[in-house]
Amino acid sequence: MSDMIRSRMTAGSTAATRPTRSTRSRTTGRVLVAAALLAAAGASVPAAAGTATPPPARSGSNGPAYDKVADFYGAYIDAVTDEGSGHLDTQLRTFYLTSSLRSRLATWEKHEHADGVLRAQDVPRAWKVTAGDSGMGHTWSTVRLTWGSAAHPTYTYLTVQSDLATQKISDIKQKS
Repeated sequence: MSDMIRSRMTAGSTAATRPTRSTRSRTTGRVLVAAALLAAAGASVPAAAGTATPPPARSGSNGPAYDKVADFYGAYIDAVTDEGSGHLDTQLRTFYLTSSLRSRLATWEKHEHADGVLRAQDVPRAWKVTAGDSGMGHTWSTVRLTWGSAAHPTYTYLTVQSDLATQKISDIKQKS
């Protein structure tokens, strides 16, 4: 017998402990299936907390009167900017402004041919509300309206008076 045949017949030979071609292909197949399952499971697991940036959030509350001023100006600017908003600007005026102020604004707007809430013919690209002083049942806020480009902004400032009892806006004036 040749040495090769004799080594295969020997009980402790290395040929007897080596995997066959069919055993190798089954093992390879199992490894590939396991890898595919792990990859699929890993794709559905969210990133660890702290590694991802949290999504932006906004909040609000029934706070001081200047919060109502900020709510009004944010919603009002959106309403006059969005052509599909219907009469939302009028509804916002009815909700946030006193009837006396609405009447005075109508007179001012007829004379000035501009929006009395914004004191302008155009719509600003941004706004900011800062709390002011309070006294005799009223509080005053400063509204900064931003116009122009981000590179070259210009600002106008309004003084907005709110009634503390109702938190409704009762006057809007150009700040001098």
